[in-house]
Amino acid sequence: MLHSSFQKSNRFNFAVDVGCGSGQGTVLLAPYFTKVVGTDISQAQLEMAQTNSKPPNVSYRQSPAEELPFANSEVDLVTAMTAAHWFDRQKFLVEADRVLKPGGCLALLSYTMNMGLEYEDKSEALNDICKEFYAALLPFRDPYLGTDSGKIYSDMFESCSYPDKEWNESFHVKKTLPLDSYIGMVQTFSSFQKLLKKDPEEARRLSDDIRTKLLSAMKVSSPETEVTVVIKYFYWLARKP
Repeated sequence: MLHSSFQKSNRFNFAVDVGCGSGQGTVLLAPYFTKVVGTDISQAQLEMAQTNSKPPNVSYRQSPAEELPFANSEVDLVTAMTAAHWFDRQKFLVEADRVLKPGGCLALLSYTMNMGLEYEDKSEALNDICKEFYAALLPFRDPYLGTDSGKIYSDMFESCSYPDKEWNESFHVKKTLPLDSYIGMVQTFSSFQKLLKKDPEEARRLSDDIRTKLLSAMKVSSPETEVTVVIKYFYWLARKP
């Protein structure tokens, strides 16, 4: 999304990736900006980001999303990739407005938990099984996030006062992965991790049961069989007047 937004533009000066984690998204901004800074409240995440390969114009700083260590009207782009749902949303919007230059852009993006699977003519059956997986994890979802993180972002979009703004929820990314890698992706969800902490045996049983059902529906025996994972992204952009 951001790539298509910037590829038609000249190189900008300064981008900030808030809640950058290990910096996987931060480095993608490097070709389009003179300087890119990733911020995160977690020192452990920043240490991981520092150990990863990064372009020379990328650096990292520790700070909360609501207290960014930058001057007023200094930044061309403030973005948060799959992180803004953890912020104090109103305080973050005020802080983003403070550091953005006039004409600067705020860009927030994330994806739904309900990833889809495609495999030959069996996609519908696979997605019914995936829905079982997600439904089993729903009771362990953080109450702060509610049942749909997309609503968090749409609410933030509605509360953003900038008149020039855009919402999009039809951007899908497809990745071909072994079936077990899909299971592994779901196991990284905070809801699965909460279940794992509460009842490790139940977490393993759930994963094994879903894996068995998916393999049966695919009529294969190897969890290394490749499937297409469909990740459903949504994002919004807003330009400061």
